[in-house]
Amino acid sequence: MVRIGLLGSGFVADFYMEGLRDVPGTQVVANYSRSGERAKEFGRRHGVSHQYTTMEELCADEEVDLVVIALPNHLHLPATRVATAGGKALVCTKPLARNAAEAAEMVNLVRKAGVMHGYAETEVFSPDVMRARDMIESGAIGDVLTVRAREAHSGPHAAHFWDGETAGGGALLDMGCHTVEAARYFFGKENRIKDVFAWGATLVHHDKTKAEDNAVLLLRLEDGRTSLTEASWTAKGGMELRNEIYGTMGRIVTDTSSTRIRAFIQQSAGYLMEKADADTGWVFPIPDEARVYGYHEEMRHFTQCFVEGKQPREDFVDGYIVNCVLDAAYRSMKSGRWDPVQVDSKLAG
Repeated sequence: MVRIGLLGSGFVADFYMEGLRDVPGTQVVANYSRSGERAKEFGRRHGVSHQYTTMEELCADEEVDLVVIALPNHLHLPATRVATAGGKALVCTKPLARNAAEAAEMVNLVRKAGVMHGYAETEVFSPDVMRARDMIESGAIGDVLTVRAREAHSGPHAAHFWDGETAGGGALLDMGCHTVEAARYFFGKENRIKDVFAWGATLVHHDKTKAEDNAVLLLRLEDGRTSLTEASWTAKGGMELRNEIYGTMGRIVTDTSSTRIRAFIQQSAGYLMEKADADTGWVFPIPDEARVYGYHEEMRHFTQCFVEGKQPREDFVDGYIVNCVLDAAYRSMKSGRWDPVQVDSKLAG
């Protein structure tokens, strides 16, 4: 039995609980929130026995084997400091950190502590995306030439996302972290990203943020192949999670947010999908949403790795590389030029 302590009692923590629902041999034994009432409410809903209002208390709990960080971006590094001080294995939600410097410290912390570390990048654990990778590995589309991805919705659900200083960035950090790692997954991680060109601007949400609510990122591998990302916080109508992979012998298209259910309703049916903008009229509910997005497969993988004493296929080094790519993208936004991706080989080797 892998006993899990959940740092966070909010929106993404609910998704992790749903992802763990069908993972055998796991039990969430503790959860944390700064608000005692919020922690208790989360515990009541999900049947979690112990609640804490400090990260230190949860990470000192001897019943906790594995800590899952489901907190706002600015708390990922402090949480890692606390968890590694307690010798706990770690899984951290995306993005790993606000920037590469914070991510580098997180890598150093888990390595010094000698603990398992998993980077919870749901995109590359989505069943659709994993199937696409299987097809690529089989040679079905020949050599991958280009990747195009779009991640979009109408805006974040919590105030901390809108604060670019606190969050570390806007739509590009929030959404682009998915597409950068998906590109590495499709091309193969052995293919290093050389440089990037990016644009970003606040087009709609001027009253909410000074960070970009729309962005475009073009990344280029050392061999010249490219991946194009579109990231948006201004897309009405629900989530868009789409990848197009073009090869020498074919192409693959994944659309994780698509569903075979559509309905026209005049009375609300309750929760339909993440970031749904309407609950009447034409609606497109997603069944088993946590599994579709990748929460189930990633948590099954991380807990299995913990039991077997293995390092996950997505770990803090992967999150660090993504942060390095996005740091270069933000520099490119300011300079208007291609910017090299600067990765410390000692950390990424």
